[in-house]
Amino acid sequence: MKILVGYDGSAPAKDALELARKHAAAFGATVDVVTSMESGAGNQQEEIEKAERGLEWAKSLFADKGIPCNSHLLIRGLSPGEDLVEFSRDNRVDEIVVGVKRRSKVGKLLLGSTAQYVILNAPCPTVTVK
Repeated sequence: MKILVGYDGSAPAKDALELARKHAAAFGATVDVVTSMESGAGNQQEEIEKAERGLEWAKSLFADKGIPCNSHLLIRGLSPGEDLVEFSRDNRVDEIVVGVKRRSKVGKLLLGSTAQYVILNAPCPTVTVK
């Protein structure tokens, strides 16, 4: 079994890591932790390094429990939702776990919602963590 976790360093994303760790331990799964950035221009080097450090920290949470885990920083020009869905299709993921940030309905309408996009377009079950 393969579990994909969308990770952006937020509190809901950390909660998603914890749930994925429990699911992976229960089902003997491997975990892919993914951070998506829409662009990686030269002036964003600091953000890229911060994302890489976050992924290494996330990966260590699984290593502590002996759970196989890979981390991926995706900079492909896609929105985070599109990146997660495409990654899940390309890698035959069995479950996606994403954190949900609380936003007003207007905020979701104007800015969109990564979790909403993943839920509606994922090729596998998606679990959200609040």
